[in-house]
Amino acid sequence: MGLLFACHGAQKLFGVLGGRIAIHSPLRLSAGLIELVAGTLVAVGFCGRAAAFLASGEMAVAYFMVCAGRGFSPITNGGETAVLYCFVFLYIFFHGSGLWSLDALWRRTHDTV
Repeated sequence: MGLLFACHGAQKLFGVLGGRIAIHSPLRLSAGLIELVAGTLVAVGFCGRAAAFLASGEMAVAYFMVCAGRGFSPITNGGETAVLYCFVFLYIFFHGSGLWSLDALWRRTHDTV
């Protein structure tokens, strides 16, 4: 999920992966930065909870700013991807990065028994 999210940020910031550069406003620039940085951090599991919380919040804001005005249901207003990202990142925030994350490696190497 983090890698896919980072790809959306790369699209906005660098115009790669079939996207166009979208940094002409501070809001779009900050969205691209959050997506690239938080997505990368979630993907490797470094400060995963904080990055996932930030990414979840960004997707909630994006949904209500862009999609919610087009209708009630995410299926009809085109917001299902934003809702999915929001809740997956919220799950990662509460659950943690996982066993193979850098956060878990840090805890294993710095545990004092």
